[in-house]
Amino acid sequence: MRIYWEVYGCAANVADAEIALGILRDKGHEAVSRPEDADIIVIFTCTVKRPTSDRMLYRISQLRGFGKRLIVAGCMPVGEPGKVRLAAPDAVVISPRAVTRIWEAVERGVSILEEVDGVKLGYPRLRRSQVIAIVPVSEGCAWKLCSFCIVTRTRGAFKNYPLELVVGEVKRFVEEGAREIWLTSQDMGSYGIESGRSMLPELLEAVSNIEGQFFVRVGMMNPLYIYSVRERLAEAYFSPRIFKFLHLPVQSGSNKVLKDMRRGYTVKVFKRIVEEFRRRIPELTLSTDIIVGYPTEEREDFEETIKLVEEVRPDMINVSKFFARPGTHSEKLRPLDPKVINERSRMLSDVARRVALENSEKWMGWSGYALVDEVGERGEPIARNIYYRPIVITNARSKEVFGKIVEVEVEDIRPYCLMAKLRRVADPKEDWEAIIAS
Repeated sequence: MRIYWEVYGCAANVADAEIALGILRDKGHEAVSRPEDADIIVIFTCTVKRPTSDRMLYRISQLRGFGKRLIVAGCMPVGEPGKVRLAAPDAVVISPRAVTRIWEAVERGVSILEEVDGVKLGYPRLRRSQVIAIVPVSEGCAWKLCSFCIVTRTRGAFKNYPLELVVGEVKRFVEEGAREIWLTSQDMGSYGIESGRSMLPELLEAVSNIEGQFFVRVGMMNPLYIYSVRERLAEAYFSPRIFKFLHLPVQSGSNKVLKDMRRGYTVKVFKRIVEEFRRRIPELTLSTDIIVGYPTEEREDFEETIKLVEEVRPDMINVSKFFARPGTHSEKLRPLDPKVINERSRMLSDVARRVALENSEKWMGWSGYALVDEVGERGEPIARNIYYRPIVITNARSKEVFGKIVEVEVEDIRPYCLMAKLRRVADPKEDWEAIIAS
């Protein structure tokens, strides 16, 4: 059969889609680029935020209009099954934990919502990018207590994948030519937590010892689980293969709000982790997430968040307005006035943008190596240096440099990217020692 597919949301969801399409390809099915050419349409949905969920429902309705069998995968079939049924009553649905059985949904029209106790490693893949390979290291959330998060419903019980299997998956993709490995999960910090502490440092050390010319991006991690291993983890980041990029969500600068959110840590814990990483890696790129307008957030709490941003000065902040998600504790709370939430979101976004621009100033005139791993909306090549700074190359075409390691020189800055000219395309075989030493 001919399969058309779309995927939305996090890296784990993208990995699920790649696995599903790889399995279907091996069973003789063909991926097509237009829904009108397909026999089957598959959409991998995201429901972590209400605006995203609303967009998913609209897209499901659009795809249903093609009159083909529609399979709704991803997080919505489990997180918001009633809404999916309203948008597409005749759709086949499949949960994230059952993605390895996608062929049953395609060939038999069978919906599968129960959890499948398996490991999503070693399966064939139809990767979106030949440069980037996504490797899941676990499934589900170990903490399960956050008052606002729907992930515990959508991704099921927490399950770690054995270290040797993760390392084997990375080896496989490096041998296939991947230059950039994304280690991903719902929370990288909880990897191996059943041992009594996070085993993420050991995982990074093992992956760093794999032979090959590649780099590793480590996904989001909860401060709760990495606090006790912060020194060992920061040391693991010294590997020349690990991007010096830390995605550490704080969610609020107010300890009161963090307690109400049931996050399990304080602002002090977040700051100490950042301090440890920056002590060892001064040029570290720090990304964080902040929710604005949680129902118990007072004006003073929001001001504490602004103060934290001014003090810690993250390079990137994902600012999210609070929207209650179904089945969560916060759904029962009285929401703030939307006007208040919108105003606070605007204020925080303005501060975040200013801080990011000021942080970018130190990169003016920088020159060094970067991997071209993305094509921008206008077709421009985008590279990442070892600090995972997005670098837009202004004097080269994407088709000429995509997937290559290049030497660039920064000529201008933006809040969330650097503008650079291409100096030359590197030869990894000859320049690798210089590349990893830069």
